[in-house]
Amino acid sequence: MNKKDLSERDICSKFINPAIESSGWNMKKQVREEVSFTDGRIIVQGKLYTRGKSKRADYILYYKPNIPIAIIEAKDNKKPVGSGMQQALEYAEILQIPFVFTSNGDSFVFHDKTLESGEIEQEISLDKFPSPKELWTKYLKYTNLDEEESRDIVEKDYYVDTSGMSPRYYQQNAVNRTIEAIAKGQNKIILVMATGTGKTYTAFNIIYRLWKSGVKKRILFLADRNALLTQTKNGDFSPFGNDIMHIIKNRKIDKSYQIYFALYQGLTSTDEDKNAYKEFSKDFFDLVVIDECHRGSAAEASAWRDVLTYFDSATQIGLTATPKETKDVSNMDYFGKPVYTYSLKQGIDDGFLAPYKVVRITTSVDDGWRPTAGLLDKYGNEVKDRIYNLKDYDRTLAIDERTEIVAKKITEYLKATDRFAKTIVFCTDIDHANRMRQALINENADLVAKNWNYCVKITGDDEVGKQELDNFTDVEERFPVIATTSKMLTTGIDTKMVKFIVLESNIQSVTEFKQIIGRGTRIREAEGKVYFTIMDFRKATNNFARPDFDGDPVQIYEPKPDEPIVPPDEVEPTSPDGEEQTSPDKFKPTKPNIGIDEGEDEVKKYYVNDIPVSIINERVQYYGKDGKLITESLKDYSKKNIEKEFTSLDDFIQRWNEAEKKEELIKELAEHGVLLEVLREEVGLDLDDFDLICHIAFDMPALTRQERANNVRKRNYFSKYSATAQKVLSSLLDKYEQEGIVSIEQGSVLKVQPLSSLGSPVELVRAFGKRKDFEQAIKELEKEIYNIA
Repeated sequence: MNKKDLSERDICSKFINPAIESSGWNMKKQVREEVSFTDGRIIVQGKLYTRGKSKRADYILYYKPNIPIAIIEAKDNKKPVGSGMQQALEYAEILQIPFVFTSNGDSFVFHDKTLESGEIEQEISLDKFPSPKELWTKYLKYTNLDEEESRDIVEKDYYVDTSGMSPRYYQQNAVNRTIEAIAKGQNKIILVMATGTGKTYTAFNIIYRLWKSGVKKRILFLADRNALLTQTKNGDFSPFGNDIMHIIKNRKIDKSYQIYFALYQGLTSTDEDKNAYKEFSKDFFDLVVIDECHRGSAAEASAWRDVLTYFDSATQIGLTATPKETKDVSNMDYFGKPVYTYSLKQGIDDGFLAPYKVVRITTSVDDGWRPTAGLLDKYGNEVKDRIYNLKDYDRTLAIDERTEIVAKKITEYLKATDRFAKTIVFCTDIDHANRMRQALINENADLVAKNWNYCVKITGDDEVGKQELDNFTDVEERFPVIATTSKMLTTGIDTKMVKFIVLESNIQSVTEFKQIIGRGTRIREAEGKVYFTIMDFRKATNNFARPDFDGDPVQIYEPKPDEPIVPPDEVEPTSPDGEEQTSPDKFKPTKPNIGIDEGEDEVKKYYVNDIPVSIINERVQYYGKDGKLITESLKDYSKKNIEKEFTSLDDFIQRWNEAEKKEELIKELAEHGVLLEVLREEVGLDLDDFDLICHIAFDMPALTRQERANNVRKRNYFSKYSATAQKVLSSLLDKYEQEGIVSIEQGSVLKVQPLSSLGSPVELVRAFGKRKDFEQAIKELEKEIYNIA
């Protein structure tokens, strides 16, 4: 047997697997082969999408389930034994795996981060592959976890989910790093995980391992929304069983349970005697988990801090998507540096979170509006003479026409895409949310007439709206479609099917901005939700340029007044439930000049109308792969990216000709920021992908698909084939002319009209001889189409 003739898979089965197994690894329980640990980034082109390549490791070795300890990259024997080490190290960094191996079947190259042997990389024979115990002992010593007490904690098992659900790689990292920190005696821990990445599920796995082992017997889970408590108890935490879990309500304390859920508001009070948490002894809880801890838990004066200080002897774990770092509030100051961070950008790159487009709209009054002398608002108040701008609108000055034009643009977008796409409109306050709801129902009167709850206001002051929240978040409920809100939906609410987020609020905080973006990041591929769109009327998406923002949009689009609204293909004081507070007078049924508190002469908000407002535009912008704003044209940007991939026109033609499937080359370009569907729209020519690239990047004359197809027909190269084969090739050429090259490369092309009428797929292939003859004929047809010699 010549090893050089063996495939990579043969090398694995004949040499690597026996070497692993003989050193004591259980191939069924401790070894996984060809592990795809990401889903592949969703690449959006207009209304279409595809997925980029997922990251896949040849082998991941686990000391115990969900505790990975080593990675192996395999190569065929034609390559050196150390080939692939750099890729393996990249994967090991992502997976936080300490030991890395490569092999070509002759031996292993062992990359040992512990440096125990004095060398970081060395070659070892196949029969010297280390056992699970050897690697685990090395790791524990390297991480200072080799004391018996520490080992007992980090070796505890995960919950075994009979449904087959298991933690994703980043959830494993978060759980394992947290358990290790606790095993080392760290009592204050913070985990930073982007919205939509399963913080609560991660918390369950941490708590389960600690509780099951007896390390932490009584646990308090703190949140700031009732919906979160019920959702957590009945969802991710359900394996614990109701017998040991209890939600604290109405400040009534029952000390017979082991796992408690509570609102921090439900444990505290401005009246010291009514602080319910003090009914527990200070050492009652061994572990306190604080969900969404960015909402003030680290502020010295907050109710959260009072609870945490009281239970200071307990281990405290903060969970957040957005750690807060300001001059007044610091999560890091309280909890220390995160033991693990999984960012929005990483989640989008891995394909676990939905990417997004941005549509920026600017109105004619956004840069400033000044009232005429002595102008009275709708309720007889003289409008103070000064220049008003975006910061003022709907906070101190409401312009009816601006509200109406915003509602019109929102509706225009929905009509052009999907009128039943779940939509959240973030407003400046409750009053603004109410006026925006009214403007939207007027724009969508046809649907509202049939379903009163097509558009609802969901705010803290509105019981009906709050009751509709469950329907809005339910994947299977169609109504409500549009929710107007101010603060209530910014965080903690799982809005899986939201496809459209409208920013009509002045958002200065990156923390709040990330939380709002997080309302759309859930992926529901089966239901058709793979990306979402942000429509920005307040320049809030300038936050993308902030250094503390992570996660780049697919596209930023600023339509001109005569352009379609759809992109071309391609912190204020809050109440306990998070809603921004407005003066109670704002909701008096009489004269809603809304804004004059009793005893005050100054009007807090003016309401004006009959103000001409129109849409204006400055430019179209995109965000590149590096997350930086592209101010040049998409055409120039694409040209640069294409030139990075192909050194010359000949190089591109050769790659195009050699590509087994043109679709794969097109996908590869998309991963490098060349979105052909979007580019085609900007160029304004219905060109084939090949011609579009040649025209944009290499200044070649552009031929249409019809011109290329006609050139093939004139050459009449079909004559060498049988009559049936000629009909097949002629039909394929017609299909190319109508739909493009990708359509004729599909395996199912012979099953659709007009080819299916010529005979069965087997009969059509037989007209060419054997299958390989048919495939060769397709390649020749492609050469003729592109006239590639």
